[in-house]
Parts: sequence; C-alpha cells; structure tokens
Amino acid sequence: MSETATLAGGCFWCLEAVYEQLQGVLNVESGYMGGALEQPTYEAVCSGETGHAEVVQLRFDPAVISYREILEVFFVIHDPTTLNRQGNDRGSQYRSAIYYHSPEQAAQARAIIEELTAGQVYAQPIVTEVTAAQTFWKAEGYHQHYYRNHPGQGYCMAVIAPKLAKFRAKFQDRLK
Repeated sequence: MSETATLAGGCFWCLEAVYEQLQGVLNVESGYMGGALEQPTYEAVCSGETGHAEVVQLRFDPAVISYREILEVFFVIHDPTTLNRQGNDRGSQYRSAIYYHSPEQAAQARAIIEELTAGQVYAQPIVTEVTAAQTFWKAEGYHQHYYRNHPGQGYCMAVIAPKLAKFRAKFQDRLK
C-alpha cells in the first residue's frame, strides 16, 4: 500500500528530478497547491496572485522509504530558511511547505523541523510551512519529468544538476 507526500521547495522541476531517483518513490507529479483559484495554470501561479505553491506530489512505498526519510531529503535539497524564495526564483509560489495528508505526517514534519532547529543545522530560522493538504492541481504536461526530458536546457544545467549532484552524494545508498 502506498502513501502520498506533497512538498513545496521552490521550482517543482528541481524536486521532481530528485524524487524520481529515490528508492521507494513510485510516482512523482508536478503541480500546484495552496491557492484559491480552481484549475490554475502555470502562468496564473507565476503571477504570484493565486496563492498556490509549485509542489510535487509523491506516491511512495512506506515499506521501502519512510515519510521521515522523504522529509530528510527535502531538507537537504532546498533552503528552508528563505521566505518565498529559492535562489533566483522569487515569489510565494516558491515557498517552502509541507502539505500533510494525515495527523502522523503533520507530527513528523513538525518534529523534524524542531530537531533541525535544536541542532542549529541552519544559520537562519526555518520558515517551512506545515499545512494540511488541499486540492492538488496537476501541472501542465510539459512540466512533468522536465529535467529528464530537457537535461541540456540552461536552467536544468545551472540549477537542477547541482541539486541532483548534492542529493546523489548525500543519499548515494538510496538511489534507484
């Protein structure tokens, strides 16, 4: 039986590229969550006016990878201390957020944030939102598997490839 995790940590292309390579992750879809507009488009979300975040929604096998391990990867592959920003991507659509699907997921998300804070892992406070999952709106088809389909594209080489390298080095034993 699989479980679902929904995460926002900047551009969904970056998160998708990482989670597609993680053992136990069965499926990754890029999309939008957290806003008021029904059936948002990429253009509308990028305006910053809909309230949505770019997210990835994962289906994973908890017998292979735990929700906590999903979150451990999440906190390595993005900066959870920058409000509404990841690198040059700016706006509320690029916020750091964990959209939980159960009270257990909420508790685990809050616990790992407390542990990272207590351990002073980051020089700045963690600003990651922990919020109940809302309607997931799947992004347009051209956003799905973006890195896999466009590894030579400028953004992919400059932004995603270094994140993947960091992920692969730290979680080498968890790669598919």
